[in-house]
Amino acid sequence: MNTIKSIATLFVSLMFIPAAVGAHEGVSSAEIGVDEKLGQFVPLGLSFTDENGSSMTLREIVQTPTLVGLQYYTCRNACGVLAGAMASVLGQLDAVPGQDYNVLSISINPRETPADAREAKRIALESIGRSYPPEVWKFLTGDDAAIDQFTDAVGFRFVRNGDEFDHPLVLVMLSPQGKIVRYMYGDSYLPVDLKMAILEASSGTIGPTIGKVLRFCFRYDPRSNQYVFNVLKVTAVVTLSLAAVFVIFLFISGRKRATGGRTDG
Repeated sequence: MNTIKSIATLFVSLMFIPAAVGAHEGVSSAEIGVDEKLGQFVPLGLSFTDENGSSMTLREIVQTPTLVGLQYYTCRNACGVLAGAMASVLGQLDAVPGQDYNVLSISINPRETPADAREAKRIALESIGRSYPPEVWKFLTGDDAAIDQFTDAVGFRFVRNGDEFDHPLVLVMLSPQGKIVRYMYGDSYLPVDLKMAILEASSGTIGPTIGKVLRFCFRYDPRSNQYVFNVLKVTAVVTLSLAAVFVIFLFISGRKRATGGRTDG
């Protein structure tokens, strides 16, 4: 029986090695990446300035499920990709903006101004491709203290590189109470993923295990803009499963034969 337990433990460990590696795909280096803090709360008392120059706390904005993108507005590289990806998925989302969810972009550059935020917002709203209520998507700037506290709260690690910033591409979904319920990585997102994140945030549920299973079994193909079955990963798991079952079967059969032989003697 102890041998069976050992085999089963080894099998389970082997199964989840790929999943554990995949969980760290958003981490690019020791200094740049994301330390996920699912279930923790962001400080809603932090004050920022919106694109119109009005000062407001996060508590005034995060009153529904809120999608947060961390970037900086004068960036012409990855940040533009992130904002474009956000605009693209918002344009396809089957949910009521302002009622089902809100959106926040927060600059990680304390030198940026409301004017920078306004220009970034103009480009983002035009990129959505359909009429979208501008008050739903806020573009915030803040000082070093507010930026550092918020990025620390969500585990977002970035570094200044001259006048630029190196940072991961990630969206964070918050519940109306400010609980971190999901991280979404990469430079493209599907409406179904965002819709699921909104539903999770509405109930305060942290990213479901089934989501991790689906991400393990499927991979995103940017060329076809859809998820495709990950043959190699699933085949490896099935092979390990069959091998483990076969080894356990042989072990049990051997024990039965040995027991039967002693009884006959």
